[in-house]
Amino acid sequence: MLTSTRNAPAQVSSRSRVRALCVAGGAAAAAIAWAVEVPLLGIRLGVRFGAMHTQVVALGQVAGAALVAGLLGWLLLAVLSRRTARVRAAWTATALVVLAASLALPLVAATTAAAAAGLVGAHLAVGAVVIPGLARTATTR
Repeated sequence: MLTSTRNAPAQVSSRSRVRALCVAGGAAAAAIAWAVEVPLLGIRLGVRFGAMHTQVVALGQVAGAALVAGLLGWLLLAVLSRRTARVRAAWTATALVVLAASLALPLVAATTAAAAAGLVGAHLAVGAVVIPGLARTATTR
């Protein structure tokens, strides 16, 4: 007997739970990176955009940005799931390009080399959790 479990409610619910955990894990990775870099290592995560005053990146900003990035990644994965047959490859490639592009911001806006290294580390920590985690949940049409 042939049965299809492609859209079974339990499978969709499980996939959504895993994706939500990946997004939350990305935010947690960013928070952990901040907690190691700022209080433990004493790095001041300062950024300056143009002629603006230097701003110090706070824990909430780091975790919030990681949460938004993870949710946008989830949204992209959902859209690609409906539009392409090679979802995992398309999503992973796009996510890696976005991660690489996001590294430009700390390199350009950080006020010190330590701040740049700390912010790059936080970006990479989030990517290391979110990209493989969400890619694992990609399904083919």
